[in-house]
Amino acid sequence: MRQVVRILLQSLLLSAAALALPVLASDASVAARLDAQGIQYTIDRDGDYRVVYNYAQDNRTQLLFVSGRTESVGHFTIRDIFSPAGLVERDGLEVKALELLTASSMNKLGSWEVRGDVLYFVIKLPDDVDAAALEQAMDIAAETADDMEIELSGDLDEL
Repeated sequence: MRQVVRILLQSLLLSAAALALPVLASDASVAARLDAQGIQYTIDRDGDYRVVYNYAQDNRTQLLFVSGRTESVGHFTIRDIFSPAGLVERDGLEVKALELLTASSMNKLGSWEVRGDVLYFVIKLPDDVDAAALEQAMDIAAETADDMEIELSGDLDEL
């Protein structure tokens, strides 16, 4: 009888674990590169690395994320770096769409993307870039997104 009870308890625990909302796994290689550069971060529920840039001279902050997972395209393994710049409805991005596409064509690294109702500046990099290159791409994405946030919403600093 004890064995039956134990098996039932184990089954219940396994079922409960399967029903729990999963947190997508983060990638230790990203953590190692961020740690090597002394970058402070948290890991969100999606497994993405969340970094807050502080532009003290402008009294602004900017969110930036390094994706906790990669995607494959051909022989490339790609990781996204993305930073929010605006809200589609609030900032009237339907009117600015052509300007954003034009800006994307002139960027040497990164482009504007709408994900859900948020405008992001996104850089897609091969995942094997070193820590310094990752940090430089993060800096570019955060600064570009914050500049666009200022253009779209003035001094509003929500993203």
